[in-house]
Amino acid sequence: MKFAVGTQDYRSIATHGGRTRRFLVFEAEAGADPVEVHRIELAEDEVLHLAGDGRPHPIDAVRVVITGSSGEGFIKHMKRRGIEPVTTLESDPVQAIRDWFAGTVKTAPPPEHPHEHHDHGPGEAPHECHGAPA
Repeated sequence: MKFAVGTQDYRSIATHGGRTRRFLVFEAEAGADPVEVHRIELAEDEVLHLAGDGRPHPIDAVRVVITGSSGEGFIKHMKRRGIEPVTTLESDPVQAIRDWFAGTVKTAPPPEHPHEHHDHGPGEAPHECHGAPA
């Protein structure tokens, strides 16, 4: 089964799933070590925060997406795609997948600033309030 793990540096789990542009893709089964099989690099307009329109997306090939945190909009987008969204406090991608199989995921709380549910004021660029995409 395939997992996508959001990352900024291809080593640790990124903290904002909806804005993450890089994903490590793993094949994993219970009782076996996860194996990295692919990497996804999204264009700015493909971030998962914007992936709720139903168009085909590179993330569609996975069953589970693991990120450091995500808002309700991201969670709804993934569920509509048939992908299980998982947030975790774990920073190691392989350990996060092991935790998923063991049922011991250290769930991350929702972000304090819900990116999916606000409007930007006049003159405020979309990324000014929450930084550049991860």
